[in-house]
Amino acid sequence: MLQNIGIPGLILILVIALIIFGPKKLPEIGRAFGTTLKEFKKSTRELVADEETEEKKNKLEEDQSSTKENKPKAV
Repeated sequence: MLQNIGIPGLILILVIALIIFGPKKLPEIGRAFGTTLKEFKKSTRELVADEETEEKKNKLEEDQSSTKENKPKAV
């Protein structure tokens, strides 16, 4: 949907935003949007890293438990 906007559509959106919000408020809105996007990406990366760590931990535990079951006991 957004890939069909094109350059003329993007310019039109920017002009409308400039008219609605004015030249003083527009940079503040852009900064706020950028900060929000930055924090969202950071949170997403943390969640993915936590999940990968959890998967590695579970796999290691499974490997250790299967190794213990397969070891012959010394008599």
